Amino acid sequence: MKKKHPLRRVLMATVSTVSGVILLLALKPTSAPATTAAGLPAASASAKGTTSRSSTSTGPKQTTAAAPAQTRTVTGTTVQTQYGPVQVQITVSGKRLTGTTLVQYPNNSGRSIQLAASTLPVLTKEAVAAQSAKIDAVSGASYTSAGYKKSLQSALDMAGI
Repeated sequence: MKKKHPLRRVLMATVSTVSGVILLLALKPTSAPATTAAGLPAASASAKGTTSRSSTSTGPKQTTAAAPAQTRTVTGTTVQTQYGPVQVQITVSGKRLTGTTLVQYPNNSGRSIQLAASTLPVLTKEAVAAQSAKIDAVSGASYTSAGYKKSLQSALDMAGI
């Protein structure tokens, strides 16, 4: 038995594949990610809370007569990246970095907002652990990570750390 139109199957398969790819590329998020009152991605608020809990000491407590360390915030310089500005604000207790917050971040697209929300907790955790700006970049957000590190370093310099 001879097939009458084998080219028709090839054509239908190609058209179906192209249509599916176009539909997938046209998908957009149904809603913007949740943000905090400061306009930051919601993940940054939880990252801030996480870092202050993770910086507590698990060893024996030492009692000293010295005054408690003063907590203050310092804002780093704005760094222009390929996808937009990045600016970091740090929280310092004494001479110790206790947390970071993004003041400005690339937010011109849904993808940029998602990247900021997912990279901030990682970068904050690494910065607090390292107590410096010598941290690894987050894969997939290398420009934002580089801007974060430069702004973080400027804030650390201003804070005298």
